[in-house]
Amino acid sequence: MTRALLDTDILSEIIKGRNETVFARASAYLTEHGRFTTSAVSVAEVIYGLRRVAREDRIVQFEASLDTVEVLPFDDAAARLAGRINADLEQRGRIIGMPDVLIAAIALRARVPVATGNVAHFEYVQSVGYDLLIDNWKSG
Repeated sequence: MTRALLDTDILSEIIKGRNETVFARASAYLTEHGRFTTSAVSVAEVIYGLRRVAREDRIVQFEASLDTVEVLPFDDAAARLAGRINADLEQRGRIIGMPDVLIAAIALRARVPVATGNVAHFEYVQSVGYDLLIDNWKSG
């Protein structure tokens, strides 16, 4: 199993623990790699979602779990790439939302696939000419 950048939807599924397919892939991934890899953008999205529903207890748990997670930053190089990706998507009428654009840019810069269940958004990034690899963790 290749090292991958976990998208926000996969992190959320791991936290909830309800999707058996995601759970199996997450377990296999941890066995092989010892820790998850995600992006600073996904960390922000998870905390935002938990804060919106007033789950401060879950935020504390999530933040504590980050000690064992590799969190890739959104840096200057990823920002420049994200700007290009977003403009290319807009020109083709493929609006996917800035968080997914930022996650795609981080994955491209790190040269790792995006582990996601939200395949369509990341396929749009591929369709405008970027060599983004996608690993669908929700498919059986």
